[in-house]
Amino acid sequence: MAQRAEQPWTTDAFFAWQDRQQDRYELVDGFPIRMMAGARNVHDTITINLLSELRMKLRGSGCVPFSGDSSVETYPGRIRRPDAGIDCGRRDPNAYKAAEPRLVAEVLSPSTRDLDTLEKLAEYKSIASLDTILFVEPNAAQVAVWSRDAERAWERSFVEGLDAVIELPGLGIALPLSELYDGVTFPASPTMRAV
Repeated sequence: MAQRAEQPWTTDAFFAWQDRQQDRYELVDGFPIRMMAGARNVHDTITINLLSELRMKLRGSGCVPFSGDSSVETYPGRIRRPDAGIDCGRRDPNAYKAAEPRLVAEVLSPSTRDLDTLEKLAEYKSIASLDTILFVEPNAAQVAVWSRDAERAWERSFVEGLDAVIELPGLGIALPLSELYDGVTFPASPTMRAV
């Protein structure tokens, strides 16, 4: 007897199922993928710093930050959970994803670095409303910034050093690296850099 192939899930079915799970999942090619757990403290510190800075800078703007508990739909039916982001759309309190994501950020880790900077990068670039993608290096004060130019084409730049600032003119804010890396002690000789 032939075995029936499992059907890919819709985003509605995925979110209904995810709502009953203890762990966080992403939806990839129609099937749930459990996310890695147990980030290092440095990852958590940078993520909290970024969300705190975004909350403070966006207050009153109509845009709000979101954490990795929320999500973005990259391709139809594909759900990703960046570490942080900015949603400038009308937020439904009962929804599970950003209505109009304008920025997503990933704090890199050894286990997800390649997935984030290669596969997820291509997916994030496909989101029409997205203006900025940040890849934050935890081993040094360095952020790879992907942003759209006037023709909406993607350009990459690097912002380095604790005195540097990430300018986000489309949102009317700037993020000082000194704030993102507040409380972070860098290794004497980083094993990974240059995202």
